[in-house]
Amino acid sequence: MKLVDQWGAIERRLPRDWESVALRLRTEQPDELSEAARILAPMTVGRVGDHLAFSVRRGGGPSGPEAARRLFRRLDETRIWCLLEQAEIDVAPPELREAAEGERGASLPEGWDAALAELPADWSEILCFLELGSSALLPRAALVCAPLNPTRDRERVGFTFRCARRAGYGVSPEMARRCFERLDEEGIPGTVSVLRLVSDADNVATQGAVWYVGGKAL
Repeated sequence: MKLVDQWGAIERRLPRDWESVALRLRTEQPDELSEAARILAPMTVGRVGDHLAFSVRRGGGPSGPEAARRLFRRLDETRIWCLLEQAEIDVAPPELREAAEGERGASLPEGWDAALAELPADWSEILCFLELGSSALLPRAALVCAPLNPTRDRERVGFTFRCARRAGYGVSPEMARRCFERLDEEGIPGTVSVLRLVSDADNVATQGAVWYVGGKAL
């Protein structure tokens, strides 16, 4: 089995509240272990006897799931065949688990649908806020919601983003909903709200409205 598929199988078995998972990797050809370590170097691997030890962190970054998937794919492409084994798993602290469980009944896609339903029929562009249950979820949520072009809010735990229905700056409502579906799939709780809106806009010599919040253009 390819290494990237082995990681996919491990990832699917992880609990919903996992924070990091320790992994061990062996190469079928022992003399290829050094080259595997070189390719996986961004994940800060350590060599222990006949295997490499490292961790994947849910929060993202150089040791996040997506980074790991890219590096595992590189090993597959160079035909360095490996065996990946799962070791210890760290889960979220109890207070984060309780917060997630408290929010589990709220579906982000449904909340998005409800927010849009309250808008006037001729809305053109909106400025929105995605609030998360914990700052520990920010890195992963930012990665999952990259199509939103999220802007970190320094006073609250979450992101602002723009959405445009026909023309103007911002993600489409459909793409925004898909991002919220992915957050739900990963068990990341949150709420979404509309902060400002423009209705029946007819943009001339501009791509859309510019909002200033706290002296910053959004």
